[in-house]
Amino acid sequence: MIPQIDICGEAFDPEARLAAFRKALGDCGAIVSFTGMVRYEDGVNALELSHFEGFTQSKIEDICGQAEARWALSGLLVIHRVGKMQAGEPIVLVTAAATHRREAFKAADYVMDYLKSEAPFWKKEYRADASRWIEPCGRDKADLKRWET
Repeated sequence: MIPQIDICGEAFDPEARLAAFRKALGDCGAIVSFTGMVRYEDGVNALELSHFEGFTQSKIEDICGQAEARWALSGLLVIHRVGKMQAGEPIVLVTAAATHRREAFKAADYVMDYLKSEAPFWKKEYRADASRWIEPCGRDKADLKRWET
């Protein structure tokens, strides 16, 4: 299985991308997806992500490869936005397909945890009065520890 990875600078429709993935996949027992949105919180009205094109793609391929090695997957889709996005816009879609639900759930969760903390994106929050660069928080790093066994 070759994971589908799309790092895109334009808005995407998660439902349409999920439907296309499902159609191309054919028969499987479970499809689990997660759509992350730019949060409305603490006055944040936009988020900007920067990356190094080839390096980021390679790192996400590695993350997907690790998921494939751990679980028997029928398919894996990762879509991640870059550029400036407004609060409420989709930023990431992670979809895992497998014969059984547990593998699909675990794989999607694993990929999302590693995207959040290990994928080389530089994130900048914009507020009405200022902007600031943000790093993965302690919770993000703690989430990775559960995958170490």
